[in-house]
Amino acid sequence: MRKGTALVVGATGITGGNLASYLVASGWTVYGLSRRATQQSGVIPVAADLLDESATREALAGLPITHVFYCTWIGRENEKANVKANSAMMRHLFAALADADLQHASLVTGTKQYLGSFEAYGSGRIETPFRESEPRVPGDNFYYALEDVLFETAEHQGFDWNVHRPHTVIGYARGNAMNMGTTLAVYASICQATGRPFVFPGSQIQWNALTDMTDALVLARQMEWAATTPGAANQAFNTVNGDVFRWRRMWREIGEYFGLEVADCPETPQPLETQMSEADATWRDIAEKHDLIEPDVAKLASWWHTDADLGRDQECVNDTAKSRDFGFDHFRETRGAFFDLFDRLRAEKIIP
Repeated sequence: MRKGTALVVGATGITGGNLASYLVASGWTVYGLSRRATQQSGVIPVAADLLDESATREALAGLPITHVFYCTWIGRENEKANVKANSAMMRHLFAALADADLQHASLVTGTKQYLGSFEAYGSGRIETPFRESEPRVPGDNFYYALEDVLFETAEHQGFDWNVHRPHTVIGYARGNAMNMGTTLAVYASICQATGRPFVFPGSQIQWNALTDMTDALVLARQMEWAATTPGAANQAFNTVNGDVFRWRRMWREIGEYFGLEVADCPETPQPLETQMSEADATWRDIAEKHDLIEPDVAKLASWWHTDADLGRDQECVNDTAKSRDFGFDHFRETRGAFFDLFDRLRAEKIIP
């Protein structure tokens, strides 16, 4: 029996892509909405730019959507512009689905709920572990704007909702703007090919402090669970793997996976955007030598996003007691999540 008809918004991203595949395998009818049509097996493609209200309405007209999984965002020049653009996208989506028999909508945000927006990163100074009950950090944050649109629309249209707050998602995706796993794999492969040491790009605090991460399939499982469990409706949940680690150990283990010399953490950050400023030509040579399928490093690595995560000057650990109390007990070892991703990237000729 089919579980429902899902619309995954952002179906080509790391979160939406993994979720769409998981829902298909789990017995859902799945429509995948993105600016360019997704080509995933079992996913029905829907192409539309959510900033274009009329195009969105036309693309979604008549679709029998019961569940929305909102896994997308767009970046603008500052956070005020982010708020305006992202809230408009969500409003256009729900306006286009006004006549659908919606039962539930899920929104994916993240740990910037507690840290503040990109331009005020770390301004929150909320003590770890971060709990879902923490007050919002002062200042503009498009996560808060998306929540407000979700809450308002759910009340008006009469459907349930959930908000999911992952921390640095690990998973397979190409051409994604927020993809640390593939970024580190590409960086390690460049170090391997050029003989340079594997230098941690971030801060001493991130090197030494405890932290956590989110496997994309843990997030997918939690999203399906929350959307289909009546007692979990209308709640926000942190979403992490369930283990904690220190980068000073994980970095060495990743280096060992790639057979690299691992340097000590520098006293001051060494951002990947700086380290990899001439990586384009190097990666093209590596891709040609090893017959890789993507010679454009910009379509694989997101140096800026990994620098932002690893350059923070505060500990980031998320409390998952609420999710467990409500009945979700799936977990994943983060080291294994990294290594499984690296194995797949090698098998699919994305890294050598």
